[in-house]
Amino acid sequence: MKFYRDHAWPSTLEEAIAIQEKLRDQVITEDQLQEPIQYVAGVDMGFEADGTISRAAVAVLSFPDLQVIETSLAHRPTTFPYVPGFLSFREIPAVLDALEKIKTTPDIILCDGQGIAHPRGLGIASHLGLLIDMPTIGVAKSRLVGKYEELPETKGSKQPLIYKGETVGAVLRTRTGVKPLYISSGHRVSLPTAIDYVLRCTPKYRLPETTRIADKLASAK
Repeated sequence: MKFYRDHAWPSTLEEAIAIQEKLRDQVITEDQLQEPIQYVAGVDMGFEADGTISRAAVAVLSFPDLQVIETSLAHRPTTFPYVPGFLSFREIPAVLDALEKIKTTPDIILCDGQGIAHPRGLGIASHLGLLIDMPTIGVAKSRLVGKYEELPETKGSKQPLIYKGETVGAVLRTRTGVKPLYISSGHRVSLPTAIDYVLRCTPKYRLPETTRIADKLASAK
């Protein structure tokens, strides 16, 4: 898989903030999908050698039956520290390496992290989507910004995630009686569409199948 855009990767938080503030207005939160959707992908990260080596995994699944079509792994030295709100600078370089290895181009990528539900509106899903110009969805296990009302325990229940007076995502129950996920538009996907595809990719577990499989690859020893 080829992508056509990149930027200089920062070494300081000040440089990273400048990149986020420059790119956030380029994020598209309306649907620009190539339908019908045939392939969905998940990306996730692991680290080796006390965090000095990044290990990125990509899993491409058929849709809607969610069968594994292709996977890839990539390793590279970790060049940016772990700082909440800046994970894309730590993780995306290795993710791009892993995406370059796959032959099946996904129609949507589900990222283990935030989309626009981010202090500067550019979480890893939005950042990645801009760089590769593909539809992406942020599927986070924890909240970074925003407030929400409590939601029912049943699968499919959701509440808007509000940050600075705007809806930046949704809190979504993907399995009855289990902690919710935090869904937000990454790039070229609206929030309702993002919720729909996350639910369709979570037939049995809390996490989407894309994320579960990529996580196993990224964390395997």
